[in-house]
Amino acid sequence: DSTRLRCLMLMQVEGELCVCELTHALNLSQPKISRHLAHLREAGVLIARRNGTWMNYRINPELQGWALKVLQTTLDGVRETEPFVSDIKMLKTMSNRPELVCSS
Repeated sequence: DSTRLRCLMLMQVEGELCVCELTHALNLSQPKISRHLAHLREAGVLIARRNGTWMNYRINPELQGWALKVLQTTLDGVRETEPFVSDIKMLKTMSNRPELVCSS
């Protein structure tokens, strides 16, 4: 799924991201992003951490080495293509991330 791939690529670059950051970067609703992240978490690809009412996600560091390599190779292939370039630009435009947005 392209939305899941976009989320994974942003996390591959940024590390841990809040749902609010992903909704901003991808310009999608919070329920839609959360549903995609839940699928990735259930598959063991992501791990989650609660931060107040928000959830933070990151790529599971205990993934097999080959899986981590696939993620990095994929990132290397899409780093300078759309929609990834726009996603990262949108994420960078988010002011005070995530402290201000996630604490409200």
